[in-house]
Amino acid sequence: MILFPAIDLKDGQAVRLLRGEMDDATVFNDSPADQARAFVAAGCRWLHLVDLNGAFAGRPVNGAAVEAILAACPGVEMQLGGGIRDMATIEAWLDKGLARVILGTVAVEEPQLVREAARAFPGQVAVGIDARGGRVATKGWAEETEVEATDLARSFEDAGVAALIYTDIDRDGAMGGPNVAATETMARAVSIPVIASGGVSSMGDLTALKETGVIAGAISGRALYEGAIDLAAALEMLGGR
Repeated sequence: MILFPAIDLKDGQAVRLLRGEMDDATVFNDSPADQARAFVAAGCRWLHLVDLNGAFAGRPVNGAAVEAILAACPGVEMQLGGGIRDMATIEAWLDKGLARVILGTVAVEEPQLVREAARAFPGQVAVGIDARGGRVATKGWAEETEVEATDLARSFEDAGVAALIYTDIDRDGAMGGPNVAATETMARAVSIPVIASGGVSSMGDLTALKETGVIAGAISGRALYEGAIDLAAALEMLGGR
């Protein structure tokens, strides 16, 4: 199971939100590139980046910070979500060196774009499924839909997407543990690799996710910044990734 340290970008800084609320942000590093270097120094080979402003604006906003991270950590695989809603933006980010882009809002509103992108860029397009109470939320989690998270996951079974990133919004940044059951249910419902996000806050959480035997990865942010999870120890426990 791969551990993805998260760098959430707001106004050019590395922050963490509580349950997706932009007004409840904690700044952890004024230099996202320095934060990325620290995670890489601990041994990670993947980084999970989110353009929070972009998710609300519907277009990239923290591009300079993302490019600084890419320049600071050559050879490290990175995935980015937030404000990526057309083919030109997808192509532009992949051309800059990202390993993959994450499509969230458009996965609900324009699923055909996800399919076209996955065909055009094999292995480089992931779908972000963010949910409250099992129902998908879009536009930076500001708008809730009637779409069931697992139904959305199943709809991309034949699309060729590289991964599904499932976030339980109510647990995000709350340090209360991930929704293991819902994430496992999704992982068993599809053949696409599923990555857990939201509330991953201890080594016990990582162990519980790994022991399902079907969850491909976990994203953690606040727990790494606050020291609740030792990144080097977690990577070793998970197999060095």
